[in-house]
Amino acid sequence: MQALMEVPKQQLSKDSVKVWIISETIGNLIGFVILAALFVTDHYFSWPDWVEWLLIALTVLSILSTIWSFYRASLLYKHWRYDVNEEYLQLKSGALHEQHHIIPMTKIQSVSTHQGPLLKKYNLYSVKINTVGSDHEIPALPRAKAFELRDRIAVYAKVEEVEI
Repeated sequence: MQALMEVPKQQLSKDSVKVWIISETIGNLIGFVILAALFVTDHYFSWPDWVEWLLIALTVLSILSTIWSFYRASLLYKHWRYDVNEEYLQLKSGALHEQHHIIPMTKIQSVSTHQGPLLKKYNLYSVKINTVGSDHEIPALPRAKAFELRDRIAVYAKVEEVEI
């Protein structure tokens, strides 16, 4: 019988917190602009009073969601871990709802790196892992670490490079 597996220890980049906060802030700002437009429309068309109360409730929920998003980013960073060896890729995340994925290298079909505009600003990459039944992602790794991890997983999983 095999010994128990160790808990993953590799962490994401510290800049991941900044990226997540900026991303959440952009989304929240868009939400507040839409709410402001609805308040103006409510005032202009004199909608029923319940609409105004609904908009006020949505505004309060949006403010609470904005506060939570700042705390959530640091929680994500604190609890996101990964590790890779010749047999398995381990992903562990979540503070309130903990998830621990153990992916056998034999099930990995492809591995790739991705970089959006916010990740590019901080020179970070996400590593995406595709298996037979699901997709997984390791977000916000520094460039060198992301490419090294991608290549190491590809070697362990014996993923062939395909010319397109």
